[in-house]
Amino acid sequence: MKRGIDTLIPVLGDQLSPGLSALRNADPDSSVILMMEVEEEATYVRHHKKKIAFLFAAMRHHAQALRNAGWQVDYVRLDDPDNSGSLTGEVARAIERHRPARIVATEAGEWRVRHGMELWPDKFEMPVEIREEDRFIASHAEFDAWADGRKQLRMEFFYREMRRKTGLLLTQGGEPEGGQWNFDKENRKPAARDLTMPQPLSFAPDDLTQEVIALVADRFADHPGTLDGFDFAVTAQDAERQRAHFLRYALPQFGDYQDAMLTDVPFLWHSLLSPYINCGLLDPLDLCRRVEASYRGGHTPLNAAEGFIRQIIGWREYVRGIYWREGPDYTSRNFLEAKRPLPGFYWTGKTDMHCMAQAIGQTLQNAYAHHIQRLMVTGNFALLIGADPADVQRWYLEVYADAYEWVEAPNTLGMSQFGDGGLLESKPYASSGAYIDRMSDYCGHCRYDVKARTGPKACPFNALYWDFLVRNREKLGTNQRLAMQYRNWDRMDADTQRALRVQAKAFLAGLDEG
Repeated sequence: MKRGIDTLIPVLGDQLSPGLSALRNADPDSSVILMMEVEEEATYVRHHKKKIAFLFAAMRHHAQALRNAGWQVDYVRLDDPDNSGSLTGEVARAIERHRPARIVATEAGEWRVRHGMELWPDKFEMPVEIREEDRFIASHAEFDAWADGRKQLRMEFFYREMRRKTGLLLTQGGEPEGGQWNFDKENRKPAARDLTMPQPLSFAPDDLTQEVIALVADRFADHPGTLDGFDFAVTAQDAERQRAHFLRYALPQFGDYQDAMLTDVPFLWHSLLSPYINCGLLDPLDLCRRVEASYRGGHTPLNAAEGFIRQIIGWREYVRGIYWREGPDYTSRNFLEAKRPLPGFYWTGKTDMHCMAQAIGQTLQNAYAHHIQRLMVTGNFALLIGADPADVQRWYLEVYADAYEWVEAPNTLGMSQFGDGGLLESKPYASSGAYIDRMSDYCGHCRYDVKARTGPKACPFNALYWDFLVRNREKLGTNQRLAMQYRNWDRMDADTQRALRVQAKAFLAGLDEG
């Protein structure tokens, strides 16, 4: 084959960063960047309509930014009649168009895509260089070196290493600001309705984004969620505007109220920046340094700055490390042998449980819910009913704009559903309705009584909680962090125990009947 360009550089939809490793040291005059909207990536799970629209719109705007920076960009739209529908198929077509001498790419963020890329050298019979993804603080090798030989891989200790590596929130002597590493206990205040809450910025779709919205409405009409009110930032500049708005108006109180929930208030003091971080429009370390500067400048309390930075350089980096270390079979783990399918209202939000209706309704509307809604409402309920963790993980991957398997699988299958048997967390995140009542105003709007454990008005979470513990006692009974809960169960009289099990059984039977 007669050679054309020197290098073909495929750029994926979550690699929208000008500093991508595949672009480093490349010659814009002899390289072509290939960007692709493909059916395969949009449909391997039924992604939320807004998630697809956000990513396609962000990709199209990023392609424009790359062209403006002097790059040659070959952009394949979903509605191109010759679109093969897959990443590998589009790379093959691009090879025919451009006749490159080699391919240079940044490693994919998911096992599924990485496996496909590993087949390219043999399939295309040319050199393929897959460069490490270095937009994270910890490399694969660094995480593995930290994990090797440890009996427990607890995020807290990994987080401290990331603080030391970055120097974030350290004193000149290398000690943590405030004398402790973690201020999580100061991040658990319930919010009151009379507090003035900032609203995130809203971005009106431009013509290019409107084209994408129309395309998604036509091609993915059967996917969950709505396109109504689409207002995501789809450029790096607008993502930076959202970042600046958060730092100025929401970050100072983020720490106090990051776990709080309020009816019909989906955002509270949360940043809404995770979709932009995870697709590459925002740099996570730069963001953390700006948060640190806000603290050092006296604008942000330490518990807010530390709580936010912990989510980025601690938890986000940690779950990525777990995902790649554990391997592609991680998503098939099911320690508790849970098999129940997710109830249909996870795709409609139509349920009398007000907390669930709120969390799911906000999710379907916004492709967003904050971490406590995900963990302690929808995730907690799925855990208590014994939902199949693979189904739960798939649902979270579908419905959230910030969701990619590397981040969603450990968070849901591991942390939320205890499917990995305690690799991430030392005990399941199971609770009765009391936690939701403490952290929200949901229960006051619900037809169920959060104080009641049995009877027609009893909060379903209450009996389900005890039923979950009893059902799984063989696997969880020796867990020291659940010892008190099992002692409390054992102290109940037989009639109370029986009533709780009957209550839970009846509720689960109703779920199974639809």
